[in-house]
Amino acid sequence: MHLQVSLGFAASLIASASAHATWQSIWVNSVDGGSSCLRMAASNNPVTDVTSTDLACNIAGTSTGLCPANAGDTITIQMAQQPGDTKCSDEAIGGDHYGPINVYLAAVSDATTAVGSSANWFKIAEMGLVSNNPDYWATEVLNDNCGHFTFTIPTDIAPGNYLLRAEVIALHVASSVGGAQFYPECFQLNIAGTGTATPPTVKFPGEYSATDPGILINIYQSLTTYAIPGPTPYGTAVPTIAATAFPTTATWNTASEPTAFPTVWPGSAGGSAPTSVKTTVTPTTTAPTTVKTTVTPTTTVKTTTAVPTTTSTAGAAALYGQCGGIGWTGPTTCAQGTCQATNSYYSQCLS
Repeated sequence: MHLQVSLGFAASLIASASAHATWQSIWVNSVDGGSSCLRMAASNNPVTDVTSTDLACNIAGTSTGLCPANAGDTITIQMAQQPGDTKCSDEAIGGDHYGPINVYLAAVSDATTAVGSSANWFKIAEMGLVSNNPDYWATEVLNDNCGHFTFTIPTDIAPGNYLLRAEVIALHVASSVGGAQFYPECFQLNIAGTGTATPPTVKFPGEYSATDPGILINIYQSLTTYAIPGPTPYGTAVPTIAATAFPTTATWNTASEPTAFPTVWPGSAGGSAPTSVKTTVTPTTTAPTTVKTTVTPTTTVKTTTAVPTTTSTAGAAALYGQCGGIGWTGPTTCAQGTCQATNSYYSQCLS
């Protein structure tokens, strides 16, 4: 538990008016797409009505950009309190805004014009209460990593245009109906591949109720479990909450954080990536699609993809790729550099 109930709740009331945030940047493998395919929210204010059409993509502007990706690619998205803020010294979402992270995809005919509240969504990643000893939340892991959250596009989904819906749910004043704060935004993707899967879907609004146990909750108590709102992520085993303290060391290379976000996809013109463009960069890790830690973590999928990838040799991890950690089943040798431990759960090839 972070604070005593009375003090924590009072502090959250004070902080709730100022420490808001928005999603504002995307990486596909190592390629920094910035805000090139983001429907930027009108403000950093939350959505609080689960029946509002704004729950899908927020009060968002339009974008002509499409970020190209392949099924199986590693995606990183970044949150910050203010637009354009790349300083890792600033919390991505502050003010004790503790809560889960969810990521959804929706197949659409044209991602640049699709209406989020009319789309059919399936979840591909989630992170909630990662440890209950002490309580530690996904948003705290987000802040540890300069606002970055990393996951994998399912390898078997059908190719085409998709909306990607990223969401934080802040629970600091969620002990009464309507208190939970939702921070959703949508990116526009063109995903290439040979898959045919069409996972079961849900609607926004419609999937969440104001009285869901993961939405109406007092987090200023000692929690042993937490029910993340929404369906189970597609193609991902849901791990248990860790009973040991979660490591707070960043696994994203915060030292190489860019000083500005690109507004067009690299190599594209006029702010739009053509639908025929497909990235061919190979992910540097074999991290699972979920970033929620387990009692024996396989973790974490917050990869160091902000630095350029290096081609690996057979059976060896690339430079800056993962090469070890508790539960790691991938390569343990490095094609370049040496394998160095960041913490018990994550080792990385470094020069």
